[in-house]
Amino acid sequence: MGIRILTALLGIPLLIFVILSGGLILKIALCVFVLIGMYEFYKAMDNKFNPIKPLGYIFALFYILFISSGQQFAFPFMILFLIILLLATVFLHKKYKVVDVAITFFGFFYVCVLFSHIVQINQLLHGELFIWLIFISAWGSDTAAYFTGMFLGRHKLCPSLSPKKTIEGAIGGFIGSVLLSLVYGIIIQSGLNVSMNHLLLICIVVGGLGSIASQLGDLAASSIKRYVEIKDYGYLFPGHGGVLDRFDSILFTAPLVYYILLLFNFIIG
Repeated sequence: MGIRILTALLGIPLLIFVILSGGLILKIALCVFVLIGMYEFYKAMDNKFNPIKPLGYIFALFYILFISSGQQFAFPFMILFLIILLLATVFLHKKYKVVDVAITFFGFFYVCVLFSHIVQINQLLHGELFIWLIFISAWGSDTAAYFTGMFLGRHKLCPSLSPKKTIEGAIGGFIGSVLLSLVYGIIIQSGLNVSMNHLLLICIVVGGLGSIASQLGDLAASSIKRYVEIKDYGYLFPGHGGVLDRFDSILFTAPLVYYILLLFNFIIG
């Protein structure tokens, strides 16, 4: 527990600096995390598959630096990537099979594309404020679920994937995420004197759905790790594991927050 807290105390100020800086600094930091995350994923797959790692890394870098800011090119870019991967099964057919292409593309999408929504949220109107809801809803849910489960947990949530998670913890995580997101909305509405339509409603919806997405993202990562028979993806963060161990919930929460914001903007402006 002590090393986990120390790692968090050292990492949170760095996260705050990167998010507040935005722009190129955010993209560069995201590139680093994406490359490490993809390395962890591909390494985990090595025992069963042969992912085409260099292509995955190259296309991920290009996607974060250039495509994530202009989503009109995202789909054509992914088609191009998939075609090039398939060509590898033609010209390097003795080394790579179609399943290796599938794993390579999945790793790119799972880590790079889902992570890239952090950049996209930052570019929305008031995105520099809403971006924090990703981490508040995900890690707030995780923390609330942990302590609720510790004191009140009785019924297992999904023992085959995560033996320590409980239904009571999941409910506590949901409630904690909603409350923390609501408090954050009140702070930016009153403390920062920010005026926008339905701000508190947005925070409540993001908090609730973000908690669900966060917990599902965690279970999805656990499912992958069980399939390849590993405990952690990596060891970058002492006490927390690798990038994918610490940010598995963020991978699900970031796209959700982005599309909730787009939906609210489309429906009620």
